[in-house]
Amino acid sequence: MELATAVALLFIIIGLILLIVEATMPGVFMIIPAVIFIIIGGLGLFEPDLLFTWYAVALAIVVAIPVTLLTVYAYRFLGKPEPPSTTITDTLVGEMGVVTVDTVPGTLKGKVRIGTDTWSANSEIPLRAGTRVKVIKSEGVHVFIEPEK
Repeated sequence: MELATAVALLFIIIGLILLIVEATMPGVFMIIPAVIFIIIGGLGLFEPDLLFTWYAVALAIVVAIPVTLLTVYAYRFLGKPEPPSTTITDTLVGEMGVVTVDTVPGTLKGKVRIGTDTWSANSEIPLRAGTRVKVIKSEGVHVFIEPEK
């Protein structure tokens, strides 16, 4: 096997290994050098003398620019940031829940389960555990509730 052909095959193998690394650890940007190695290696198989000229370096740069831009765009598209999943008490107004700890008017000793979360609760009248309630307002991390009508 001729040296240029062996180098071309080595470039392709390195490119494939880098693709596997990218597939197992997305986001490390190994796809950019992987594509460059595969393209240069593939061209080296058809034009072996190309590998040992300055054209190979120029071609690598020409290939790197669009591959880098496409990779960054693809990762931005695939990994769109999502807002953090938090609950603001204002969004609880109107929600239904169940009292889990008796409420005492004027205190925050009561607890109410709304969905899967438990909140400190206050009410105008004492409410027993197990009572179905509706959130009428919120203040900080506390909710004010009334019996379900």
